[in-house]
Amino acid sequence: MQMRRKQKKLLVRILVSGALLAGAYLTEKLTDLNAYVYLPMYLLPYFIAGYDVLLKSARNIGHGKLFDECFLMTVATVGALIIGEYPESVFVMVFYQTGELFQSLAVDKSRRSIADLMDMAPDRAVRVTQDGEEEILPEEVCPGDTLLLRPGDRIPVDGVVLSGTGAIDTSALTGESVPADVGPGDRITSGCINLTGVLRMEASAPYGESAVAKILELVENSSLHKSRSEHFITKFARWYTPAVVLGAALLAVIPSVITREPAVWCYRALIFLVVSCPCALVISIPLSFFGGIGGASAKGILIKGANYLEALADVKTAVFDKTGTLTDGRFTVTQICPAEGITEEALLHLAASAEYYSAHPLAVSIKEAAKEPPAVPDRVTEHAGFGLEAWLDGHTVLAGNVGLLTRESISVPETETAGTAVYIAEDGRYRGHITLGDLPKQNAAKTVRALKKAGVKRCVMLTGDREAAAKETAAALGLDEVRAQLLPADKVRIVEDLCAAQGKGEKLFFVGDGLNDAPVLSRADVGFAMGALGSDAAIEAADVVLMDDDPFKIVTALQIAKKTRRIVRENVVFALGIKLCVLLLAALGLTSMWIGVFADVGVAVLAILNALRCLKPPKT
Repeated sequence: MQMRRKQKKLLVRILVSGALLAGAYLTEKLTDLNAYVYLPMYLLPYFIAGYDVLLKSARNIGHGKLFDECFLMTVATVGALIIGEYPESVFVMVFYQTGELFQSLAVDKSRRSIADLMDMAPDRAVRVTQDGEEEILPEEVCPGDTLLLRPGDRIPVDGVVLSGTGAIDTSALTGESVPADVGPGDRITSGCINLTGVLRMEASAPYGESAVAKILELVENSSLHKSRSEHFITKFARWYTPAVVLGAALLAVIPSVITREPAVWCYRALIFLVVSCPCALVISIPLSFFGGIGGASAKGILIKGANYLEALADVKTAVFDKTGTLTDGRFTVTQICPAEGITEEALLHLAASAEYYSAHPLAVSIKEAAKEPPAVPDRVTEHAGFGLEAWLDGHTVLAGNVGLLTRESISVPETETAGTAVYIAEDGRYRGHITLGDLPKQNAAKTVRALKKAGVKRCVMLTGDREAAAKETAAALGLDEVRAQLLPADKVRIVEDLCAAQGKGEKLFFVGDGLNDAPVLSRADVGFAMGALGSDAAIEAADVVLMDDDPFKIVTALQIAKKTRRIVRENVVFALGIKLCVLLLAALGLTSMWIGVFADVGVAVLAILNALRCLKPPKT
């Protein structure tokens, strides 16, 4: 691990003081001189190792800030020197500084996991003008500018490909390792890397409004939202440390008066002070949440703060929007039902020809499904709210809803379909219908199963779609409940009712597209914006932003949250358990300063090592 200059200086001080301490200790053991002769030999490594701790403690006392770790180390080590425990005093300071160095390195490692995400910030853009090419800063790009992307270039702002084809590495944003192929008309996102081919793109937004700028701002601000555990530890340390200092003072004074052995009881009180330092908790718990957020970032999951990460671990109710969240958000032909005397291929070709000029999503899907190129109609008349009428080689073709055919007195057989049906008639005769549906995403059913396995009790879908289509999707995915034909206000009301019905400490998350679901995202305990990269509404309203359309990232986020909370609890139990045991042993005179140092710095180091496990997301 690469060290900063300050860390290298501290390491040198630790090594020098350790060597001087070893020399002083051996000299004391091999010679028989007056104890005060050895004092200067121990003071030299003591001051080399701990001068900054002593200075900080003095400054804090001058500002009225007592009971921090520097104060505790100063009192404990100076006290040990006064009562003649020279080696213990120096060792406590050297080992304390070793723990500080280890903590600094651990925090740097955690920050580097976030810095890896920050590396996706582009540092330049190549703008194409009438005079040629010019290299500018991303902040200088204006919407409408034409930019040149060579292989290896990072996309500076969001935009659209004008010319060229290539492969784009989106792993920095989405965690997806497979490159995405792009060509003219495709949207590309800032922060991604052009791997192959020379592309020309048109900037659609300035850098400040691009996806990469919003993401970096979100990650930088994530530390502002502390978890309940962090708030608790802050308050705990505020009361715990003074209480232990008071306990140490009483342990030094009262038994000394009774037994008339002040040296014995002062030594025990000093051990008490060394052990009492709460740095193992104060450091490791924020580090755990920071690591969890960093690990989630590497998977394309942006969590706005530790409080949302902690809340995710208690989720028992999962609520989903349908379109674009659990489904692809685009229509696909699912069923072709021809009438007697016409084949499926002929019916589909007839419908595609009638829809030749239409840009309606249903029409586009029908044309994409047709195997043969559609015929060009002579003319087309659109009937608003019903469909259209086309003239093809002297034949009149109707394509639309059942109302269009009924209005023309064409008999339509009763049909039951969960999707959206387009009915076709030719020259006044019913020719069949084509059903289109919004199909579930590839990982949607797997996501629901994994959530239930992870402890989510209830999976609910809320949608504005028709009830038949909603129920079909819910059944295919294994959802527990579905509510259909809802307005945004209805979704908010239902989410409020679901929140109220939860048990104590249970949480609810809502997953939506981040645009029309902003009110519900804000009302849920945790709001997920699905595939909302670059959307202002998503980033503003959601607590967690998924940077691609894979719903299984929700499961990954829950697993990271549970792992982080488990590690936090392990550190709390481990640190407090060891400290309480050693405090009791110290009061009874059954331990030494060396064990006290381990109960402080050693436990802190182990807790930090455990916290670093949060950086590695669990396997999914």
